Amino acid sequence: MKRVLVLAMVWGMGAGAAMADPVLGVWQTEVDGEGYAHVAMQPCGADICGTVAKTFRDGVETPSDTVGKVIVRNMTPVGEGRYEGKVWRPSNDKVYIGKIDLEGDALKLRGCVAGGLICAKQTWRRVQ
Repeated sequence: MKRVLVLAMVWGMGAGAAMADPVLGVWQTEVDGEGYAHVAMQPCGADICGTVAKTFRDGVETPSDTVGKVIVRNMTPVGEGRYEGKVWRPSNDKVYIGKIDLEGDALKLRGCVAGGLICAKQTWRRVQ
């Protein structure tokens, strides 16, 4: 009986890891304003959220009041590496309609207004 329980636990852990969303992890933003950030993408309920983990200026980690703030908000997976939700842009303190396309180790983000007619884009690279 113990063997069955151990096998079930091992199987369950492997299945959980295999089912982890590929967007999870730490991503580096593009330079926006004078610096860039590392954003930790994590589950938030059934959705994905991204929290600023570190900020950098001129390649050097720099303290910032944005560390710990949620920049990617309630991104819902909609299939085929696509997500929809909200994004917050710290440089102007505005929240936009957000969309993400995951392409390998790149996240292509769009923050849009006017129902998606006007969008700003960034490509984030996986750090871990």
